[in-house]
Amino acid sequence: MTMKIASAEFSRGIKGTDAILADGVPEVAFVGRSNVGKSSLINSLVNRKDLVKTSNLPGKTTEINFFSINNKKCYFVDLPGYGYAKRSPKEKESIEKLILWYLMYSEAPIAKAVLILDVKAGMTDFDREMVRVLREHDHPLVIVANKADKLNQKEMSAQLRAIKEAAHEAVVVQYSATTATHKERDALLRIIFED
Repeated sequence: MTMKIASAEFSRGIKGTDAILADGVPEVAFVGRSNVGKSSLINSLVNRKDLVKTSNLPGKTTEINFFSINNKKCYFVDLPGYGYAKRSPKEKESIEKLILWYLMYSEAPIAKAVLILDVKAGMTDFDREMVRVLREHDHPLVIVANKADKLNQKEMSAQLRAIKEAAHEAVVVQYSATTATHKERDALLRIIFED
């Protein structure tokens, strides 16, 4: 897969089985709790402010959104955020079922799963569970410790160490969707697109 992102377009949102899953295009799945900056991270990677709608209200996304990168060289797949406290138990359950269906049963050709954490909050139980699911289903994983601009160097290295330990030495990259330079963005894209 190529690393330079020349184009990024919204393809469609799905809530279950769909032909897009079987069209053979490799998928990069972005997963994480509500409010970790998933939409901002994808926007930062494609160098667009508004490809993925960001909202001040976490938990707005309730379907799986597909974005075609470089005319279907791959899809960036934005999964709904999990663990949002203000959702009703029924809504929470249906969102979590949708995420797990996609990761475990949909047979989507997932080339890489990008688990996004709020570096300040570190690894939550939900995130640990997600790491377990991704590993069990052999999805190559990279963890992005987002909102890196919120910590100083000392706090950052302590948090990164704790995240790596909790994730059993997964690849962990610090990042800030709001302040990332071109160089940082390219470095993260390289890791995402590595086989």
